[in-house]
Amino acid sequence: MITAEDLDGMGKDELQSLKKLVEKALKDFEKRNLQKARQAAEAAVREYGVTLAEVVPATGSKKAPPPAKYSNPEDPTQTWSGLGRRPKWFLEAIEAGKTVQELEIG
Repeated sequence: MITAEDLDGMGKDELQSLKKLVEKALKDFEKRNLQKARQAAEAAVREYGVTLAEVVPATGSKKAPPPAKYSNPEDPTQTWSGLGRRPKWFLEAIEAGKTVQELEIG
């Protein structure tokens, strides 16, 4: 085991090298623990005849954006779902006399 006295005798380069080794060892340790936890969780859910993916859906997957409800009559590639701030083209079309229903898609 390394003691504070051992560290006192080291130079900056040695300490930085040791720091890199410790950081890598910590990452490897966390990776091993995560793997062990996953294996334990998979074994636990197997007892109930389900998979871990069924119990805990995948994380990181984003929800699909809401479908477009309105489109710009001047440029149909510009759309708006009706949620959030009204886009400039929407406000301009309303000011020009268009109705909300006329801007609806389909």
